[in-house]
Amino acid sequence: MEEALIVIVIALGISTLLNIFLKRIGVSEIIGYIFTGIILVYALDLRNVEHRVTLEHIGEFGIVFLMFTIGLEISLRRMNSMKAEIFGNGFLQSTITAGVIMLICHYGFNLDFVSSLIISTAFALSSTAIVLSYLKSSKEIYKPYGQRATGILIFQDIAVIPLLILIGFLASSDNESIWVILQDTAISAIIVVGLLFVVGRRVVSWLLHFSAASDVDELFMSSVLFIVIGASVLASYFGFTYSLGAFVIGMIIAETKYHHKVEYDIAPFKNILLGTFFVVVGMKIDISYFINNVGLIIGIFIFIFILKTLITYIVVRFSSPHATALKTALSISQVGEFSFVIFAVASSGNLLEKELESLLLLIVIFSMMVTPFFIAKISSFVDSFVKDDTIYPATLSFGGRKNHVVVCGYSIVGKFVTKYLDELDAPYVIIDNSPKHVKEAMSEDKEVYLGDMSKIQILEALNVKEASAVIVTLDNISKKRAICEAILKHTENINLIVKVISLEEKEALSDLDITVIVDGKLEIGKVLVEKTMSCQLNYN
Repeated sequence: MEEALIVIVIALGISTLLNIFLKRIGVSEIIGYIFTGIILVYALDLRNVEHRVTLEHIGEFGIVFLMFTIGLEISLRRMNSMKAEIFGNGFLQSTITAGVIMLICHYGFNLDFVSSLIISTAFALSSTAIVLSYLKSSKEIYKPYGQRATGILIFQDIAVIPLLILIGFLASSDNESIWVILQDTAISAIIVVGLLFVVGRRVVSWLLHFSAASDVDELFMSSVLFIVIGASVLASYFGFTYSLGAFVIGMIIAETKYHHKVEYDIAPFKNILLGTFFVVVGMKIDISYFINNVGLIIGIFIFIFILKTLITYIVVRFSSPHATALKTALSISQVGEFSFVIFAVASSGNLLEKELESLLLLIVIFSMMVTPFFIAKISSFVDSFVKDDTIYPATLSFGGRKNHVVVCGYSIVGKFVTKYLDELDAPYVIIDNSPKHVKEAMSEDKEVYLGDMSKIQILEALNVKEASAVIVTLDNISKKRAICEAILKHTENINLIVKVISLEEKEALSDLDITVIVDGKLEIGKVLVEKTMSCQLNYN
C-alpha cells in the first residue's frame, strides 16, 4: 500500500510539471497524463506490478465522473432543443462511420466479427474532452459548426453507454448469438435505467434539497459523491458498467436546480481521477513497438482522419452550408478518449489480442496528440478558401450610422420588439443566426442579416459602438451570455437590454454589467395585476 501511494505521489508531481509546460504551448492535459504513464513505466519498471492494478481501479472512477458530468450536460430539455443535431446528424454520422470501418476491418483486414465491431465503434467516436474544451474556451461553440459538432459529440457520448454494456455482455457470454446478447442487453438496460429514473429521481431531489438547505458545503459535496458512487455500484450490481449509473444519475440531476453547483463542485474530483485513467493508458504504451510501427500507425490515422471527415461532411452537408459542414467534419475527425475505455473493457474480457490492442492504443494516442495543434486553425483554414456561411452587413452602409437599435433574435419576442419600434419610428437592424428567421424578416421587408453577435466582426460591421441600444431576445442562455460578454467587451456604456425567462437565467447573467434584464414572467405578472385592478372588483 505504501509503495502504491509513492507511485501516485510521483505521478501527481510529474503530471503537474508536464501539464504546466504543455498548457503554455496549447496541448491538452490529456497528453500530459499519458506521457506521465509512459515515464512511470520506464523509470520505475511498473509493467508487471500490483500498483498498476490499484491505479487502474482509481482511474476507472475517473471515467465514472466523466460520464456523470456528461450526463449533467445532457438534460432531457437540452436533448429536445438539439434533437436535429443529436439524433439526426449524430446518429447518421456515428452509425455510417462505424459501419464503414467495420466492413473494412472484417473484409479488408480479415478480422473476426467481434474485433471488427469493437474497433469500428471505438474509431467512430471523437474526442469530447479536447473538442468541447476548445469550442467552449474559444466561443466557437456558439457558431453554426460548433453547434453541429456539439450535437454529434453528445450523441456519441450517449452511445458510449450501450456500447460498453454490449462489450461487457460479449465478454461474459459464452458463444451466444449476437442477437440474443443485444436483446438481453436492451432489456437489462431498460430495467436499470427505469429503476434509476423512477426511484432515483425522488431520492436525489430529496437528498440534494436537504443537504443544500443545511448551508454546509461539505454535506452537499458528500451527498453528491454518495449519489454518484451509489448509482454506479447499483448499475454494477446488475451486471453493467459503473459508467451507466453515473451517466443516468447525471441526467437526473441536470433536471434539478442544483446541476450548476454540482458540476462546479465535482470538477476537481473528476479531473484528478480522469487524469489517473490516462496515466494508466500511458503505462500500456510500448515505445519500441511504436518506433517499429510508426509508419503503419500514422498511415492508419491519416486514413481514419480522411474517412471520418468525408462521412461527417456528407451527413452535415444535407442540412448545412458548405463551410459549416467542412468545419464540423474537420473538428471531429480524430479518435477520442472513450476509445481507450472501449479497448480496456474489451481487453479485460479477452476480446482483443494484446498486439492488436497496443496498435489501436497508439493510433488513438497519436490522434489525440495531433488534434490540439490543428483544431484551433480549422476556422481560419476553411475561411481562407471557402466563403463564410455568415452574411455580414456591408461595413460602409453602417459606417456613419448612429443611434440605431440592434435587435438580436427574430423569433416571437423579436417580432413584437420590431413592431413597437416601427410604431415609434425608431431606426433598427435585426441580426439572427437562424436562416429561417432571416428569411421571415426579409419577406416582411425588414433590414436583417444572418450572423452571430458574439463575433467581433459582426459587432464592428453593425457599428454597435454608435448604437443607442442592443436588445437581446434569444432563448438559449449560453448564446445570450456569449453575446452579452462580447458586446460588453467590445463597447463601453452601451444600453444592453436582455430578455430572460426564469430566475435561474437572471442569476446566470447577474455578474455581467447589463443595463436592464427583463424577466418575462415577472412582467406578465405585473400586467395581469394592473389589468385586474383596472376592472371593477367586488370584495364583498
